[in-house]
Amino acid sequence: MVQKSPRSASTAVASTTPAPTGMDRFFKISSRGSTVSREIRGGLVTFFSMAYIIALNPIILGLVADKEGNLVSGLPKYEQWPAAADAVPIDANIALTMAMVAAATAIIAGVMTLLMGLAGRFPVALAAGLGINAMVAYNIAPMMTWPQAMGLVVWEGIIISILVLTKFRRAVMNAVPKSLRTGISVGIGLFIALIGLVNAGFIRKGALMGELGLSGTIMGWPLLVFVVVLIGLIIMWVHRVKGAMLIAILGGTILAVALEQILHIGKLAPEETNWMSNVPRLSHDIQWLPNLELMKFWEHVDMIGAFSTDIRGWLIILLTILALMLADFFDTIGTIVAVGKTGGILQEDGNPPRTQQILLVDSIGAITGGLFSTSSNTSYIESAAGVSEGARTGMANIVTGLAFLVAVFITPLVNLVPAEAVAPVLVVVGFLMLQQVTDIDWKDLEVAIPAFFMITMMAFTYSITVGMGLGFIVYLVIKLVKGKAGKVSPLLWIIGLLFLIYFLQGLILGFLTVT
Repeated sequence: MVQKSPRSASTAVASTTPAPTGMDRFFKISSRGSTVSREIRGGLVTFFSMAYIIALNPIILGLVADKEGNLVSGLPKYEQWPAAADAVPIDANIALTMAMVAAATAIIAGVMTLLMGLAGRFPVALAAGLGINAMVAYNIAPMMTWPQAMGLVVWEGIIISILVLTKFRRAVMNAVPKSLRTGISVGIGLFIALIGLVNAGFIRKGALMGELGLSGTIMGWPLLVFVVVLIGLIIMWVHRVKGAMLIAILGGTILAVALEQILHIGKLAPEETNWMSNVPRLSHDIQWLPNLELMKFWEHVDMIGAFSTDIRGWLIILLTILALMLADFFDTIGTIVAVGKTGGILQEDGNPPRTQQILLVDSIGAITGGLFSTSSNTSYIESAAGVSEGARTGMANIVTGLAFLVAVFITPLVNLVPAEAVAPVLVVVGFLMLQQVTDIDWKDLEVAIPAFFMITMMAFTYSITVGMGLGFIVYLVIKLVKGKAGKVSPLLWIIGLLFLIYFLQGLILGFLTVT
C-alpha cells in the first residue's frame, strides 16, 4: 500500500468539500458563517418585524392636508362622495389616499430592499423612515403643497447621494458631536410617541395644553381599543415575541372590526368618541387590486414649485432640506452599525463592509421615496431581528424585498385598519428610540443641555426642525462662552447661523419692512 503524504491527504479531504456556488460567492454566505436556509429565515423575520409600516405610513402621510387642503394623493381632504343613506360616514378621499400610500409604501420598500441586497450585500432592509415621514407630514406639507414637499425629499436624497459620492457625508456627520446626534434620535422618538398618542385620541387639547382622553377619562370604544392594543403590545414586547408590532396591528384591527360590526360605532357614536381616522367597517365594495396611482410620480411630485418664493421662503426651504438631511444622516449610520454589531459583521474600523455602497443605496432610497410620495426610504433597525435569526448577507434582503412586493396585493385592506390599532406601535417605537438617551453624557453640561433642548422642543413645538435648531444654537452659545469656539467645526457654525436666521426671520423681515 502506498503511503500518502500529509499534503496529498489534505488535498483529498479538501476535494470532498463542495465548491461555493455563484450565489454563495456573490453574497459571501459561507465566508460570513451563514447558510441559505438561515438567510431565508432571517429575511422573513425582518419582513414580519417591519411589515407594520405598510399600515402605519398611510396613517401618518394619508391624513394630513397641505396648505391648499389637499391630501398627498392630490384629492381634497374634506370632499365627501355621495353615499347611501344608511352608510357609515367616511371620507372616501382619505380611504383612497391611504390605499395609494400603502401600495406605494410596499412597492418602494420591496424595490429598495432588493437593491440593498444586490448592491450593498448587507442584511438591512429599507422602508419609509419613521420620524422623517412625520416631519414631512406635520412640519413641511402644511407650509406648501404635497408635490412640493415630496420634491424637497427628492432634492434631499440627491444632495445626500452627492455627499456620499464625494465622501463629504462623513465630514458632516463628524461635525456634530455624538451626544447631539443621539439627542436628535431621542427627540424624534419622543415626537413619534406623541404623534401616536394624539392620533389615537389618547391625548387631546385641553384647557391648558393637553389632557388624557376626554376630560381626563377614557371614553368611547375606539379609545379602549388603543389602550387594549398598547397593553397587549407591551406584554408581547417584554416577552420578546417576534413580530409583536405586526401582531398588535392585526389583532387591534380584528378587535376594531368586530366592535364596529356589533355596535355600529362609526354610525351612532358622537364625533368625540368615534374612530379618529378609518372606520373599520367590512364592506362589499372593497377594491381588491392595489391602487398604484402614486406610481405616476410625474403627476404627484413638483421639483421646482417650492423654490418659487421670496427670500424668507428660500430660507425655510434651505433649513427644511438641512433638517431632513441631518435626520437621515444620523439615523442611517446608527442603524447600519447597530445591525452589523448584532451580527458580528463589522470591520476593524467599526464600519460594515461595502459602507460606501450601503450609504449610496440608502441615499437613493430618499430619492425614490420622494418620487413616489412615500417619504424618504431609509435603513430599518428592525433588520436586527432578522440578523438575530441568522441573516448575515444581502441574500436575506432578497427574501425581505420579495415579501414586500407580494404584500402589495393585500394593501387594499389597509382601510380596515383604524388609527387606534396602529398608534400603539408609534408609542413603542418612540420608547425604543428613547432608550438611546443613556448614550448622552448627562454630566457633561456642554452637550447635555443642548441635547435636552433638542429632545424636549421637538415634542413641545411639534417640530423636528425647531428642536434640532434650538439644540445646535444652545450648543454653540455654550462653546462660545466657554472659550471653546475654535474646537467646533466651521460646518456646525454655518448650520447654527442658518438656524439663527430662521428663528429671527420675523424680526429681520419686520426691520427690513420698516426701514
